[in-house]
Order: sequence, then C-alpha cells, then structure tokens
Amino acid sequence: MLAIAAAVAFGLALLLDLVDETIGSINDHTLITLGLLLAALHLAGIGSAARTGGGRSWRRRRV
Repeated sequence: MLAIAAAVAFGLALLLDLVDETIGSINDHTLITLGLLLAALHLAGIGSAARTGGGRSWRRRRV
C-alpha cells in the first residue's frame, strides 16, 4: 500500500515539475521527499499485510 502511495507522490512530482507549478507550498521537491519516505517505509516492512491470522506468517500456512 505504501508503494502505491509513493508511486502516486512521484507521479504528482513529475507532473508538477513538467508544468512548473506548485500546490500551495507543496512543490515537486516536497513530493519527491514524500515518495522517498513512503518507499523507504515500504521496504522496511511498515504497512505490509504479511502478518495476519493471529500472528501467523503467510509462509507458515503453505504446505
């Protein structure tokens, strides 16, 4: 989920950079920083749904 949000932030940053616009005080550099933060959180495992079902990992259910 965080990777999708990072992709959206990067897409908005690219669009704002191409048209040379800002949204209030949010510019393309702010969105790039947000995208990098979300991508780093995704890679760290924050927000992933790998642990469901009472603390069991999905890898344990595979037989």
